[in-house]
Amino acid sequence: MKAKHQRLTLVLLGLAAVIAAALLAMSALKDQASFFYAPSDVAKQGLPLGRAVRLGGMVQAGSIKRAPDGVTIHFVVGDGIATTPVTFAGIAPDLFRERSGVVAEGHFNPDGSFTATNLLAKHDEKYMPPELAAKGGKAMHETRTLEP
Repeated sequence: MKAKHQRLTLVLLGLAAVIAAALLAMSALKDQASFFYAPSDVAKQGLPLGRAVRLGGMVQAGSIKRAPDGVTIHFVVGDGIATTPVTFAGIAPDLFRERSGVVAEGHFNPDGSFTATNLLAKHDEKYMPPELAAKGGKAMHETRTLEP
């Protein structure tokens, strides 16, 4: 075999290996991908059953109900157009409250409700950590002068 043919064979084998690795990686990531839906998206497109998704929106006022077990929380997520009831069993983030943004990771049930396995609370640009708010609410970008 000539050197030119050997190089061509090696290049083609290398290209085939790279393509196979990319396909294998995409196949593995396909099951790990989590799609984001708002309640109005679900109302339009139907329930995405059988896969992990994220549901995002605002926690509706007066909708947070804690179960007697002390761990399970029932609440409603809305986006101004549609709403979705959500159940979460676990410790909710400190920023989780009514009329605040939330992203719930989990899956939809056939009845249209959502079972969350993780909650991510969102905050606005006015957010201030509780420790800073307790010290008088100074701006986070404020500079301090060092004493000698």
